[in-house]
Amino acid sequence: MPTMVSISDTVERQLWTAEDFLNWLEPGVHADLIEGEKFKHSPVNLKHARLLNFLDRLMAGYVEARKFGEVHREVVAVRLSPRNVFLPDLSYFTPEQVARLHPTFAPFAPTLVVEALSPWTSDRDIGPKFAAYEAHGVQEYWVLDPETRAHRFYRREGELFVEFAAGAERIDCQFIPGFWVRRAWLNTESLPEVRPCLDEVLTG
Repeated sequence: MPTMVSISDTVERQLWTAEDFLNWLEPGVHADLIEGEKFKHSPVNLKHARLLNFLDRLMAGYVEARKFGEVHREVVAVRLSPRNVFLPDLSYFTPEQVARLHPTFAPFAPTLVVEALSPWTSDRDIGPKFAAYEAHGVQEYWVLDPETRAHRFYRREGELFVEFAAGAERIDCQFIPGFWVRRAWLNTESLPEVRPCLDEVLTG
């Protein structure tokens, strides 16, 4: 059962454990547990959905072709700590990690996470979730902004995330060998077709 904690004499708050949250979570429910608090995801707009659809198909197509593991959308819960469980927009697991996935959730951090910002989630994606991904072993974190297209890319250096590819036209992924994207492909006003982009990435 969730733990009740007092904010004041008249206000109490529930703090959930990861196990409570995973038992509560059902198929089709999109939510995160952040420092013991539940946050349900609001429906996204089409720019957000189309950008994630494009990158999902591109990244998953590449990973499948190279047999480099698995890419999952936000249907896979990731347990990072006793009070943090996230459903990343996109998560990449190496073949070694895939072999250790539980039937209903990932009990460890993915190698790479992609989150697309929305008005309802941006403060969490670049705040407590950023810090939790950093603290619990995510190696690369892509933060995409479908509205402003001010995408930012971070990779681990020691214990911290460091931004890379700032302003670069081509973003080379460090932790999916050989995978890269052109920044222009992530323009939500003119998303390209996946197949020609995938062919270009596969041929280098």
